[in-house]
Amino acid sequence: MKILHVIPSVSLVYGGPSQMVIGLCGALAALGHEVTIVTTNSNGDRGQAALDVPIGIPLRQEAGFDILYFNCKPFKRYKFSLGLFQWLNQHIRDYDVVHIHALFSPVSSIAATIARLQNVPYILRPLGTLDPADLQKKRLAKQLYAQLLERPNLAGSSALHFTSDQEAKISERFGVNTIDWVLPLGVQLPAPEQDLQTLRSQYQIATDRPILLYMSRIEPKKGFDLLIPALKAIASDTDFHLILAGANPQDPNYAEAIKKQVEQAIGSDRLTCTGFVSGALKRDLLELADLFVLPSYYENFGIAVAEAMSVGVPVVISDQVHIHTDITHSDSGWVCECEANSLARSLKIALTSKTLRDTKGQNAAKFANTTYSWAAIAPQLTQKYETLLTKTR
Repeated sequence: MKILHVIPSVSLVYGGPSQMVIGLCGALAALGHEVTIVTTNSNGDRGQAALDVPIGIPLRQEAGFDILYFNCKPFKRYKFSLGLFQWLNQHIRDYDVVHIHALFSPVSSIAATIARLQNVPYILRPLGTLDPADLQKKRLAKQLYAQLLERPNLAGSSALHFTSDQEAKISERFGVNTIDWVLPLGVQLPAPEQDLQTLRSQYQIATDRPILLYMSRIEPKKGFDLLIPALKAIASDTDFHLILAGANPQDPNYAEAIKKQVEQAIGSDRLTCTGFVSGALKRDLLELADLFVLPSYYENFGIAVAEAMSVGVPVVISDQVHIHTDITHSDSGWVCECEANSLARSLKIALTSKTLRDTKGQNAAKFANTTYSWAAIAPQLTQKYETLLTKTR
């Protein structure tokens, strides 16, 4: 098949949702499909330089698929790209199926509109944008946007791709009946590079001190108003060192404020802030961690959780991380309520019992490396694509 993926950006600064497309397309290409990603050169929304990439030229990736980048013009902040839209209008019928990632973005919305008008089968992956909590942000603007663009696009879609049963269950459809596909995301991490003891020494963390890792964007929905008081509550009688790995390219001031609040809560000697991490360092930090934490208020999947699990790190997450049932059923960690005392209790139990951490970490690795695997997911997705082609023939 010829498969086109459309996403506003694949820049590392946007985290897991952008990067998962790379892993998925590599797995689809490995099955013999002709796969292309069309995206913009956006690289952050607060004045950062655009990605230094050729524009409008297919760039063959080592994994066997192509990426085409287009300039964000004239509205960089909202990833609006006239060049990309013109290319889609001319070439979208060259593809058998189009997989579009994210809603409420001009790139995604206009791509879906073009596919719909040209009768090309398309799948929408909402990326959590249909979560009722997310829809409350800029509510009136989103209601108008939905009626003008997203509702017709939902109605014309061949399917919606959700990454968990809970995401599918709670997502808003604006009165439209949809066909839902529930397929998880896959984990793709590079090989580790650094000796872990050397890395621990570099961050000045005592050998016998458990390392708690937060690795995600630093933004309000991640539950810092739960995490900070929970850490403060257990700091006096529970030993741990927190590595805070993340940033916020849209609101760096918020990220800085959070770092200061965490330092005040637990002390600078128990905190390491790395900023945004990727590549080998990301893998090294995951390997270094004894426990992973993500108390989000809503998370349609939680790729960082799956990545931690894949290297044998048990997790503490909220029950609004939508793969929390996987963690419970596989006994891969602890699931708490979105409440500081509940989070504190889970963290305290996990940090004070190495035996429990080891057992749950082994369970996590076993589950993640079979369920959150692109090699397992890509054939399932291929079968679903083929059902669409059968209907259109």
